[in-house]
Amino acid sequence: MSNKIKARPAAHGSRPTPAVGRHVVPVVIAFAVGALLAGPIGAYTAGSSSTDDRVAALRAEEAKRDATQIVELTGTARRAQQALLPVLDGLAAAVPPGKAPGPAATGSDVEGWRAVADKAVADFANPPSGGTGVNIARSGLAAAVRSLDAAVDTYAAALAQPPAARGPLLELAGRQRDIAVATWSTAATQLDLLNIDSGNGHAHVFLPAAPGQGALTADGAPEGK
Repeated sequence: MSNKIKARPAAHGSRPTPAVGRHVVPVVIAFAVGALLAGPIGAYTAGSSSTDDRVAALRAEEAKRDATQIVELTGTARRAQQALLPVLDGLAAAVPPGKAPGPAATGSDVEGWRAVADKAVADFANPPSGGTGVNIARSGLAAAVRSLDAAVDTYAAALAQPPAARGPLLELAGRQRDIAVATWSTAATQLDLLNIDSGNGHAHVFLPAAPGQGALTADGAPEGK
C-alpha cells in the first residue's frame, strides 16, 4: 500500500474560484460609482434650470423698469427743453455762434436764465439706476444742462467786467453754450432710439442749434411714429 494520500474532489457549495470573483468586483464598483455621480449630476441639472429661470425673471424686471424710466426721462427732457428755449434765445442774441457779441443782456434777464438753468440741473440730479442705454441718455442730458448753466454763469461774470475786458469771457460763454447744445443733441438722439425700441415711436426733444455748433438734429420722422 502506498503512503500517498489522494486529493479529494471539491465538495458541492464551495467558494467561487478567484476568476469568478474578479468579474463580480468591477461590476459592484461601477454600480457604486454611478450611484455616487448620479446625485451631483441631477442636482447640477436642477440648479442650472433654476438659475436660468432667475436670470430670465431679472431680465424681464429690468426691461419693465427701463420702459418706465424711458417714459419718465422723456417727460423730464421735454419740460427742460421748453424751459431752456428762452435761455438759448437770449444767449444767441448776446453771443451769436460764430459771430461778434451782440448787445449785452440785462441783469434781470441773466438772473432769469440762471434760475431756469439751475432748475434744469436739479431736475437731472440724483438719477435712479437704470439700464445702460437709459443711463447714457440721462447722463448726456445732465451734462448738457450743467454746461449751459456754466455758460450763464460765465456770461454773468463777463457783464461784471468793464466792456473792454469782456471779450474772453463772452467767447468762453459762447463755447460753453455750444458744447451744451451739442451734448444735448447726442443724448436726445439716444433717447429717440430708446423710445423707438420700446415701441413708443419717435420722441424728438432736441434743442435749437445753429450751424457750427456741431449738434445733431432730429430726423424727419413724425413724432410718436
